[in-house]
Amino acid sequence: MKNLVLSLSILLGLLAWPVLASAQGASGKIGVINIQESIGKSGEGKKAFSELQKKYQPREQDLQRQQQDIAALQDQLQKQAMTLSDEERARLSRDLEEKQKILKRASEDANTDFQGDSQEVIRRVGQKMLRVISEYAQQNNFVLVIDNAQIPVYYAAKETDLTDEIVKRYDAANPVEGGTTAPAATGGASTPRPAAPAAKTPAAPKPAKP
Repeated sequence: MKNLVLSLSILLGLLAWPVLASAQGASGKIGVINIQESIGKSGEGKKAFSELQKKYQPREQDLQRQQQDIAALQDQLQKQAMTLSDEERARLSRDLEEKQKILKRASEDANTDFQGDSQEVIRRVGQKMLRVISEYAQQNNFVLVIDNAQIPVYYAAKETDLTDEIVKRYDAANPVEGGTTAPAATGGASTPRPAAPAAKTPAAPKPAKP
């Protein structure tokens, strides 16, 4: 099972980010921004998702332990298939099936809870981010600002990308308590993509006939 990482790209698909327009007139500028990247780069976003990672780490570890138990039981069934009695083989197979069901439920619950908590972070940070974008657009004569992760953009001059500027302004307006935040990287660096806790459930082996 992959370690718990922050998955913005999946979760942001749950939200519909509006296209922002200011009433400055047809002669205004057009800008593009990556909302997903902006949230991930902001000090508040980094802190919030780091806290989520810590919150879900015990559940991730529990899922790993369950998966290891299943793998060990599966290995036992495979290695001892020729020596186990029919009764013991059936008992172990039932035990394996039950453990797989428990793991599947626990994994689904962890994913649902993680996505819910992550969506709340995105909603909270995103609402404030949109206000920063709107204020910046109006102050700088932008008639349209679009999210280039949601709407196909085939060409955009570098100076029209507002992502880093908005992150800088967001952090200035929403300082993170307990320390300074490292400056956002330039050049359109990708945001870490979160994956909620998940575990693959191994299939039960077919017992061999003695």
